[in-house]
Amino acid sequence: MTLNYIWIAFFGISLVVGLVKLIALGDVAVFTAMVQATFDSAKTAFEISIGLTGVLTLWLGLMRVGEQGGAIGAMATVVRPFFRRLFPEVPPDHPAIGSIIMNFAANMLGLDNAATPLGLKAMQELQDLNPEKETATNAQIMFLVLNTSGLTIIPISIMVYRAQLGAVNPSDVFLPILITTYFATLVALIVVGAIQKINLLDPVVLTYLVVVTGLVAAAVWFFGRMPQEQLQSISNVVANIILYGVISAFLVMALVRRINAYEAFIEGAKDGFHVAIRIIPYLVAILVAIGVFRASGTLDLMVSGLGRMFAALGLRTDVIPALPTALMKPLSGSGARGMMVDAMKTYGADSFVGRLASTFQGATDTTFYILALYFGSVGVRRTRYAVACGLIADLAGVVAAIFVAYLFWG
Repeated sequence: MTLNYIWIAFFGISLVVGLVKLIALGDVAVFTAMVQATFDSAKTAFEISIGLTGVLTLWLGLMRVGEQGGAIGAMATVVRPFFRRLFPEVPPDHPAIGSIIMNFAANMLGLDNAATPLGLKAMQELQDLNPEKETATNAQIMFLVLNTSGLTIIPISIMVYRAQLGAVNPSDVFLPILITTYFATLVALIVVGAIQKINLLDPVVLTYLVVVTGLVAAAVWFFGRMPQEQLQSISNVVANIILYGVISAFLVMALVRRINAYEAFIEGAKDGFHVAIRIIPYLVAILVAIGVFRASGTLDLMVSGLGRMFAALGLRTDVIPALPTALMKPLSGSGARGMMVDAMKTYGADSFVGRLASTFQGATDTTFYILALYFGSVGVRRTRYAVACGLIADLAGVVAAIFVAYLFWG
């Protein structure tokens, strides 16, 4: 599936829905809303790109310090056997491995501002190995889909929103999100691995998966025993200490190896501005299409249709008010965040709907945004099966979130 077909589909579906609402319901405001959405979304895309400039500059500079100082190589050594099997196209000592590790680590800590520039750097390094520059490689697809599955250990921002909206225990979604996002990531790995014919039963792969599963289980046990009032503050402190510890380790190793850290930082930071400018057209294209899709009312129709289907099948319908967050998440992170906040305001932060919406928000990442951002930054136009695999992981996250919500909150 190419970005061209996805882009046209968003506009086409929105046009059909808009015409039906205009002709059948006399809704004369629908096209006004859709046109306004094009301007608002274009402005948002530009603001996101400009907002990323400083963060990109900072982290691409720090990554260059880490590379020259040897810190990235040292980190890559730990997981190189595992990544060699997941990314067989990538040479074992290629710098992309280090960038991928750093990106995954930042995502797991819930540090979106740090994860994005690291992911863009990883995609650029994978693109250097790409013989067909406009077509995504297996390695790029594996990286992107694992990224969109959004494995998060510490969902800091969600806990902050819950606290602001009056949740008695803002961190009571911590363990459900951890379980849900791990399941979505595991499904993403299995689906992409099957398509790429990667042997996931290889002893090395199984060993790493068992270790990671054990670490997740240990985190569930450790944080599950912690008083709820301490969980949010401690997890926030842990995430930031680890992040600053990484920065410090980069600088210390550069000092030990007598690398000019300042010059290395400046050299890497120069790429930040160019990357930010390069992604503007791709973000404008995808966010405008999503904005029109949302303004047309298509999302509302999907939610109401799912509600009727659940009722017809005799399934519980108490999940329906939280579904807008789940349906919006693959399309727009800020849109899904707005849906989550609206659900908590309407039903209460500690209601079943409020908690489930929070779990949906933390279950996976924003598939279409990441696809446009990462592939757009390197000029990849033919995405092959990346979108399908990303959406399968999203669906797995939604299903897991519902089951986990019933398990924790009935």
